[in-house]
Formats: sequence, C-alpha cells, structure tokens
Amino acid sequence: MKYRKILLAYNGSQDGKRALVECAELANFLGAETHLLAVASMPPSLFLTEGFVPEELLEEEKKRTQAVLDEGIDSLRQKGFQASGHLAVGEPVEEICRLAKELDVDLIVIGHNQKTSFAARWWKGSVGASLIDYAPCTILIALSHA
Repeated sequence: MKYRKILLAYNGSQDGKRALVECAELANFLGAETHLLAVASMPPSLFLTEGFVPEELLEEEKKRTQAVLDEGIDSLRQKGFQASGHLAVGEPVEEICRLAKELDVDLIVIGHNQKTSFAARWWKGSVGASLIDYAPCTILIALSHA
C-alpha cells in the first residue's frame, strides 16, 4: 500500500511529540501529505444537567487546543517539515475518523505511552466506539516506553 496522506492525532503530550517526529519522518520518506489534528473536547463532568457546556468553557478549550495545534505545526516547520493543521471539537475517536474519511487519508498516526492512561482518550469515544473498530484506514501507534 502507498501512503499518500497521513493524519496525526496530536494532543501535545510527550507521547504526541514523539509521534509528531516519527510521523514527519515517515511522511517525508514516503512523500506523503501530512495533516495534524487536535481535538478540543470537554470532560463529561463539565456538562450541565441541561446537556450543554457553557460557551466560555468551550471557547477556552478551543483556544488551548489551537495553541497545542500551533505548537505542533511550528515544531514541524522548525525541523523542515510541512503539515496542514486541523482543529475539531467533539469526541476524539469520532473526530479522528470523520477527518480521516473527509481527507481520504491512508494512515492515522497516534502516540501512546504503555505506562499511562492519558492516551486512552484516543481509543474510546463517548459511546465506547473504538478507534480500531471505526478507523477508515490503517493506524500506526508510535509507542513510548518512558
């Protein structure tokens, strides 16, 4: 299979930063188009009883996530790589799959540390949807053992 387009689900963590470099090197080697996705999501505990998140909390989360995305794009540029940035709001699994389908990507890259559960947000959505079950393409897991 030829990987023409690669999507990196990026969260700014140390694992994400390692995956960022691996993804960029792989994309460069393959001559693939690279896309970075950061997902702004609100913890369920912040939802009010009416089922919505106050607009100011959502805007703060979007600003924080945009800063993470900008940092990832800047980091790639400093290393001589190019990537398109995408900001989404919602459940990470759903947004990763949606953008992967929309962009018709061939590979999704995700950083994961086997010793922490932080990256678990990439694996399960609000309804228990597994990224592995719903991804429209191959997934590469950049493992970190730190």
